[in-house]
Amino acid sequence: MSLRLSPTFRATLAEASRPLAGMWVCSGSPLVAEICAGSRLDWLLIDMEHSPNGLESVLAQLQAVAAYPVTPVVRVPIGDVVTIKQVLDLGAQNLLVPMVSSKTDAEAAVAAVRYPPRGTRGVGSALARSARWNRVDGYLADADAHVSLFVQIETAAGVEAAAEIAAVDGVDGVFVGPSDLAASMGVLGQQTHPDVVAAALRTFEAVHAAGKKVGVNAFDPTAADAYLGAGADFVLVGADVALLARGSEALAARWVAASDNDKRSSY
Repeated sequence: MSLRLSPTFRATLAEASRPLAGMWVCSGSPLVAEICAGSRLDWLLIDMEHSPNGLESVLAQLQAVAAYPVTPVVRVPIGDVVTIKQVLDLGAQNLLVPMVSSKTDAEAAVAAVRYPPRGTRGVGSALARSARWNRVDGYLADADAHVSLFVQIETAAGVEAAAEIAAVDGVDGVFVGPSDLAASMGVLGQQTHPDVVAAALRTFEAVHAAGKKVGVNAFDPTAADAYLGAGADFVLVGADVALLARGSEALAARWVAASDNDKRSSY
C-alpha cells in the first residue's frame, strides 16, 4: 500500500493567488489546535520555542489538524540537528527555524532537514510517521519534495545578511520576527517602531530579490495590512492564547465590576 503526503507550505505558497493568513497555536492543546484548524485560516504555526510544546504534544496536534484544509508549520525551539530530526520524524513537513542570523546558520538548518549525502538528517523512516512507516513509496529518495524549510530573521545581523540567507539552496522562505528584531535594535517591545518596520521591509526586498517567499508576524491589523501592502506573502495575525486572554478580559470587563475585581484576593 502506498500513501501520499500533503502538499508542503512551499507548494501552497507557490500556488496561492493571494497572501496566506495564519495564526500561532501555542496552548499545547490538540483540541485547541483542531478548533483553529477549522477556522478557514490558511496555515497554523505550532510553536515549540515559546510554548509548552514537546514532541508528544506536537504529534497530537499534527494528528488533530490533519483532517482539515490547513497547512501546519512547526517552529522548532532551536536549529538543533537532533530536534529537527525528531520533529521531522513526527511527520512535520514544514519547519520554521528561529534566530537565523547568517548564511552559516541557514546552511546548517538546510543540512539538518536533508538526508546524506546532501545533509545530516538521521535515517529512521521505517520507524517514523514521516514516511508513514514506509508506506510512502520512495520517501528516502524524495524526502526533499515532502519537506519545506523556512528560517526566521529576527536580529539586526540577520537583516544585514538577509540576501545571503535567502539565497541558500534549500531555504524556501524567510519569516520576519519584529519582536526580537526590535529587541536586537534597542527598542524592546516596540514592534512597530519606524526603524524596525524599515528593517523588516529591507528584508522583504532582499528575500524577494532572491526569488523566495517572505512572511511576517503582525498581530496589529494596521501593521499587518501595511506589510501585506509591501508584499508579504504570508502573515501571522493572531494566537490562540492571545485570543483567549483578550476574550476572557472582555467578559470580565462586561460582567465583573472593577470594585469587585479589586477586592478579590484569591480564587
